[in-house]
Amino acid sequence: MSDCEGLMMDDSASAASSMEVTDRLASLEQRVQMQEDEIQLLKSALADVVRRLNASEEQQAMLTRKGPTKARPMMAALPLRPTVNNGTVLPKKGSGTLPSPSGSRRDAPAPATKSTVKRTSSSEHVGPQGRKESAGDARGNRTRAGSTGSNSSGKKASESKLKEPVFNAGMRRVTHCKEEGYVKMYLKGRPITMYMPKDLVDTYSLEAKAELPPKKLKLDWVYGYRGRDCRSNLYLLPTGETVYFIASVVVLYNVDEQLQRHYTGHTDDIKCLAVHPDKITIATGQVAGTSSDGKQLAPHVRIWDSVSLNTLHVLGTGFFDRALVCLAFAKSNGGSSLCVVDDSNDHVLSVWDWQREERLAEVKCSNESVFAADFHPTDANIIVTCGKSHLYFWTLERGTLVKKQGLFEKQEKPKFVLCVTFSENGDAITGDSSGNILVWGKGTNRISHAIQGAHEGSIFALCMLRNGTLVSGGKDRRLVSWDGNYQQIQAIEVPELYGPVRTVAEGRGESVLIGTTRNYVLQGSLDGEFIPITQTHTDELWGLAIHPLKHHFLTCGHDKHVCLWDSVSHQPIWTKTMEDAVQSSGFHPSGAVVAIGTQTGRWLVLDTETKDLVTVHTDGNEQLSVMRFSPDGNFLAIGSHDNYIYIYAVAENGKKYSRVGKCSGHSSFITHLDWSVDSQYLVSNSGDYEILYWIPSVCKQVVSVETTRDIPWATYTCTLGFHVFGLWPDGSDGTDINAVCRSHEGRLLVTGDDFGKVHLFAFPCSQFRAPSHIYGGHSSHVTNVTFLFDDSHLVSTGGKDMSIMQWRVV
Repeated sequence: MSDCEGLMMDDSASAASSMEVTDRLASLEQRVQMQEDEIQLLKSALADVVRRLNASEEQQAMLTRKGPTKARPMMAALPLRPTVNNGTVLPKKGSGTLPSPSGSRRDAPAPATKSTVKRTSSSEHVGPQGRKESAGDARGNRTRAGSTGSNSSGKKASESKLKEPVFNAGMRRVTHCKEEGYVKMYLKGRPITMYMPKDLVDTYSLEAKAELPPKKLKLDWVYGYRGRDCRSNLYLLPTGETVYFIASVVVLYNVDEQLQRHYTGHTDDIKCLAVHPDKITIATGQVAGTSSDGKQLAPHVRIWDSVSLNTLHVLGTGFFDRALVCLAFAKSNGGSSLCVVDDSNDHVLSVWDWQREERLAEVKCSNESVFAADFHPTDANIIVTCGKSHLYFWTLERGTLVKKQGLFEKQEKPKFVLCVTFSENGDAITGDSSGNILVWGKGTNRISHAIQGAHEGSIFALCMLRNGTLVSGGKDRRLVSWDGNYQQIQAIEVPELYGPVRTVAEGRGESVLIGTTRNYVLQGSLDGEFIPITQTHTDELWGLAIHPLKHHFLTCGHDKHVCLWDSVSHQPIWTKTMEDAVQSSGFHPSGAVVAIGTQTGRWLVLDTETKDLVTVHTDGNEQLSVMRFSPDGNFLAIGSHDNYIYIYAVAENGKKYSRVGKCSGHSSFITHLDWSVDSQYLVSNSGDYEILYWIPSVCKQVVSVETTRDIPWATYTCTLGFHVFGLWPDGSDGTDINAVCRSHEGRLLVTGDDFGKVHLFAFPCSQFRAPSHIYGGHSSHVTNVTFLFDDSHLVSTGGKDMSIMQWRVV
């Protein structure tokens, strides 16, 4: 029988077994949809009642607020979409699988085989912890649940005259007043009035359809590597490409040719990676997440071809919980088995026939963290797992995984067993938090040899080279090589700048690759220098500034690091460490200096060439969110979280600063600033959705609409304004869009949002629900986006994912 026929039989078998699942899902989705429709009808009826109440009250000119106040709680009590008891929102029709707050996930049948493991309920958590996405998720649920509020927000119905078109979109209502020439948008019930230029007053129509942008984006380069909390995620492929991941992108980087390719099939943080013995097939596992429309994204494993970058199989959707932490292909049976450990309370270990997408066995692994899982090199029925206070040897017997515990006997039991590899003769070798390397005799659960104190502190990585040399790396930043009798050959120390060794992989020839906890990938030999081949920040990343004359950009973050990058060579030009966490940055129009804003109210100016300090000042004691030089280079505006905009006069090509004063008028923190083309005016946005205009040279607010409506702006980074309001998505709560940037030639507008997406719009973006091209890659809120000075590329930064992505404009 040919391979082709075998595959067809496999496909038909799996199709038949999954038909029952599909039918059940379809009927469940149908019921959900019917309930949604009923609730939608109820909502619209209620909204109508509230509108009539408001209108009748105004006609009677009664100033009491009994109507709206009674109506509002009634509205709020009805969620927009049906929810289960913990606030998880059921998906819309056709969303694939029903979400599950872990515990209830078990009711949704897993593909092909039934689950035999009854897990501890883990409903106390939903999705990954400690990331902004989870906040965004909660915010998303809150937004959707209360999004009827704008219909009953107590705003006068007469504000939208009958002849004006009105669009309702969840929390966002948009009206157009032709006589006055403005558009009014409501965010969280708060009205934002945006005046259009005079020449548009007669021709503008709110109903007109906006066009897609004339260009698209292509992911060109990804800066960074995730080493801070992931293991065994760095390998060299026979193609000469180094494979690793950051955010939701797997990077295949050919260092010699300076080329990157990217696998972008994942929708959220990737946490683990395994390479098949054929060195072509790759498996990667991701965390659970939430899409921008509130759909639950289940954790799953994707198996893909590293040559074509095509996805071959997706495993475990609806079976895994929270995230995937360990992956390994079997080495002895042609790599047909894959073992997976998830991040549920029980850290379930499962074994899969990945080509058939069938689960062969599953078992509760441990209540404690699991750090590594691997198949024995010569027996595909033996798996070793290790983690917090455990080392287990598992044997797969007739669909059941049987456990033997590693016996430490006279050896003091370590708190953590952190890594495992195998010698040529089949012995298992472990590294632990006590700094010891232990050898476990083949087929036994007993120690046959111990290297006491191999490292000072934890051993994070063990790698067996082709020539039989064992390499260990750890928290002490040492890289030690050992011969076949476990005698030390040599030891070198990785410079402190790069941080402790997180993972070690065999490179080409004599070279090795190292991933560090400070997110560096280093390349070098066991007796020579190490050079970084990629690096990124180590804490949340917010500041991004573009050099006005060169293909350079600057990033800065909460790790106190400021880094100037060359977008052509993709290498850092220089890095500098600050005393405080850094929030914002901006280049002087000459490019000679760059201003850096911190989280403490201190701000500094650095010389772009030498990175020397030019000056340092302090304004207030809160974070400085925006640093923006005027186009003529004579002023610097600083937007602070203390609600003020500080204005400085600038002289001597950015070398001398004297304070002009502060613009006072906002009732919330400053989020964005833009200068007019002639440097005479400033526009600002704040945390409570205000748009204010200023004459910065005298720090006075401009209230005349006729003065401000026709001002040409040098940049468009403000998220609120007539030229950009179309970028706001339905149901937005006003904080979903973190950054906006118009291209220098003026035809494109890009945004970064809380859902890890970069959106490309046509500019101006002044039609309701403007269409956009949407690009994934980040797995955290996109904190900043900006075009390079010549619009050839776009740079985006991720918050918690700490990645920098460079996109080619095509």
